[in-house]
This record gives sequence, structure tokens and C-alpha cells, in this order.
Amino acid sequence: MKNVAKKVRTTGALLLCTTIALLTACGGGANQAASNQPYDENAKANISWLNILHTASPPTDTILNKLEEKTNADIEFSWIPDASKEERINTSLASDSLADIVTLTMLDNSSVRNSLKSGLFWDVGPYLNEYPNLAKITEDTRRSASIGGTLYGIPFQKDLARNGVTIRKDWLDKLGLETPRTTEELMEVAKAFTENDPDGNGKKDTTGFVDRSDLIYGAFKTLSSYFGTPNVWEVSEDGKMTPEFMTQGYMDTMDYMKELYQGGYINQDFAVTAKTDQQQKFAQGRAGIYVGALFDSKNLLNMAKGLQDGMELVLVNDITSTGNESDRAIWAANNGIGGLLSFPRSEVKDEAELKRVLKFVNDLLDEESYALMTYGIEGTHYTVDDQDAATITNSDLWQQEVQPFASSRPKESGYKIHDADPLKKESDKLIAENAKYAVLNPAYALESETFSTQGSELQKTITDATYKYILGEIDQDGFEAAVESWKKAGGSNMISEYEAAYQETQS
Repeated sequence: MKNVAKKVRTTGALLLCTTIALLTACGGGANQAASNQPYDENAKANISWLNILHTASPPTDTILNKLEEKTNADIEFSWIPDASKEERINTSLASDSLADIVTLTMLDNSSVRNSLKSGLFWDVGPYLNEYPNLAKITEDTRRSASIGGTLYGIPFQKDLARNGVTIRKDWLDKLGLETPRTTEELMEVAKAFTENDPDGNGKKDTTGFVDRSDLIYGAFKTLSSYFGTPNVWEVSEDGKMTPEFMTQGYMDTMDYMKELYQGGYINQDFAVTAKTDQQQKFAQGRAGIYVGALFDSKNLLNMAKGLQDGMELVLVNDITSTGNESDRAIWAANNGIGGLLSFPRSEVKDEAELKRVLKFVNDLLDEESYALMTYGIEGTHYTVDDQDAATITNSDLWQQEVQPFASSRPKESGYKIHDADPLKKESDKLIAENAKYAVLNPAYALESETFSTQGSELQKTITDATYKYILGEIDQDGFEAAVESWKKAGGSNMISEYEAAYQETQS
């Protein structure tokens, strides 16, 4: 780990750095390894962390200072905006310009997967049971997060299925509408929110949906669950594998999104909208339907204070395309794995250093660290009652100083302290309920050489074709032509490899 004389603090200026400047800021040698001295895991550490930023601005130092005190470490964050993470991470891996800890959330990205399999990162599997919090990571989680049986980092432990629909209840009430329970009813709400002036300002300046440029964590994949689309892959009883985009559910979802777009019931720039802009548009009252993580609802309401003070929200997790309870389904994001905290051998030079970094991550899994990264500092950002229920008391300060750390938590649930906010309590309840209807990806832990080497390029063919279909630039024949191109470029090989890998697990 590097001995950083002056930590680069997380200011907005960092986001203006060029790709190389941002990534190479993390590079360097490790003092302890260079001196060949034993590394004391109880000594103060210098930890650099290449991390993903899901908010508009990096956090100030308030919580960082507390985390440093809690973990006995000097922490240097280099933040990569979520919207540019794929390009930045791929560049970083290609140039070996990394950090002691690298947040890897795109485990289906071929560059990421190849880098992991190449031995660039430490295998942490043999070490987890040496640390009390890391030892609690279940064998199922370890297995799901492994590639080829090797665990190349600490898994982000996520709830199995977190997504649903957040709707402006005050707009439903104003227009005399019921909470939708089918995709058809949801379409009608989107149309009404667009055409019937739900904010009462006399202008046609609202849309139903507000979405972003993300076919996975935006609206598309959740809507596809409601149409019965499998989660990435579908496996038949005889072991035949079918990619999701070759199913009727996927086509139905594209048709649904196309209808939203052509009717003007969704923001017309959704294909190029970043997550932060999407949330701002919702908070500003420019749309009334947000599809994504259910716990985003609390943040959306907080962001709306002073802008849409009359905003009321309702959360929905039981929408189907048929109206039948038996058809309820929701995709499970990476089978409950949110990615890995991985440790490059180029930065973490030896086993002694690895153990010190693992101790740091172990300390982040403590109740106190979780509270800091979720709620902030008691008395400054929140209060807590005798039931361990926390209430945010200064939303603006919390958004600035605390919220950016939430996505860095190695585990997001299972702690004593919990949110007293009614929306967060409701989202927690619905997310737990979702687990009963979660659709897993049967190929998540399987290996395909074609996927490892060409997966990202091949997926781009489908992603581009999906957007073009929704935007009306190609028809069904054009989409099917793209699927054929996918097959010829390596997709057929991928199917065969996954089928063979699946058969091995059944023998």
C-alpha cells in the first residue's frame, strides 16, 4: 500500500480529471514491501481506493475522518462517476493503474472478468475465516461471487431483489387514479401523468416515467420481469440455454418501452440520461414514475424538499402483465452479489499487506462503520431511539456528507440500527418480500470462454439494437438481424459453452 504524503481529498474538481490522470493517481509502490519489513496488521495503514460514485458530488471529509479513526487508516478515495465507470475501469485495468482496493461492480464485463481470471488480483478465499466479520459471509455467497471456483475479492452483499416502482401518490390522488397493479394500468398512469396536468400548473410539462441510460438498473429490466423475461439466461429442463433477448418477454418489454417513448410518456432523452439527472428530474416534479431500487424512494423524497414539498410516494412491487399473482417475478441482481472489493497484486505486494487490507474491510463491516456510512454521525446527521431506529435530522448535510458512502458499504442489511423513515421501512419490507419472487440467473456462476473474451462486445450489439428498437430506428426484423449477428460473432459458441458448463453441474 502506498504511503500517501498528501491525500487527494474528494472534491468536485477530481471529477474533472482526465481518465488517465484519475486512474494513475492511484498508482505507486508499497512502502512496507519495499523495505521488506513485516507488516503489522494493527499499525496505521495507508489505503487507496478506486471507487464508484453514485451521487452528483463526492462527499466532504466529515465521515471520511471518522472512518479513518474507526479503521486506523488513512484513506485516499479516487472517485469514478457511475455514468463513466465502464470506460474508466476498463482503462484502469488495461494500464494497470489501480489502487489497494478496486471496486468492481461489473462482473459480467469481459475486461473485468479476464483481469480477475488472469491473476491480477488476490484470491481472498483462504483468508476470510481469519476475520470475524468476513467469516460470516456465507458459503453460498462466496460460491456465487467466485469465478472458476476462485474468490477474487470481498463480495458486496446485497439484498436479492431490490427493485420495484415508485409513484407520485399525490398525483394519483389528484387525478383520481388507483395504484397500478398491472403493466397496462401502469401505462394508463404514465399517460395520465403526461397529459392531464398532475401538478396543476396549467402546462403540459410532465411525463409519466423518468428513466436513464441503463437497461439493467433503470426501468427496462424490472419491467421485463413483469413480462416474464428470464434473468439474463433461461435454462430448460433438458439443459438448453436461451439468452433473455431471444424470449417473448424481452420483445414485449421493448414494445412496451417503445409505446412509452412514442406516446411521450417517458423522458425523450432517457437513452442518454445519467442516474443523477434522472433522480433530479423526479425530485423537481418533472415526472411521476421511477423504476429502480425501492430504497431510492427515501432519497427522492429528501431531494424534493424545497422543490416539491407536497410530494407523497407509494411503492409497488407486485405488478404483473397478466394480473395473476402466480406470475409475480422480479430479477435478482447478480444473484445478490453487488460486485467485489478486489486487491491488485501490483499494489498489495504480499500476504502481510493483504491481511492488513482485509482487516480494513473487516472493520468496515462493523455496526459502527455501517452506521457512519448509512446515517452519519449521531447528533449531527441523525438521532436514534431506544428501538435502534435512526431518523435523519439534517437532510441537506446528510446528502452532502453521508449519502455518497452508502454504495461503498460491503454489506447493506442485517444490522441492528435501522431507518425510522416510513418510506425506508416500507422499502425494506417490500425488498424482503421480493426474495420470494426473485428470478436468478442460472448462468451466473458458470464459465464461458467466449463470454470472458467477447462478452462485453457481444452485449453491445444487443444493447444498441434494443435502444434502436425502442426509439423506432429499427423494426422487429432489424432486431432479429442483430441477434443473428450476435450469434455469428460468438453468441452461438457462448450458448454451447454455457450448456456444457451447466451439464457439468448436473452430473
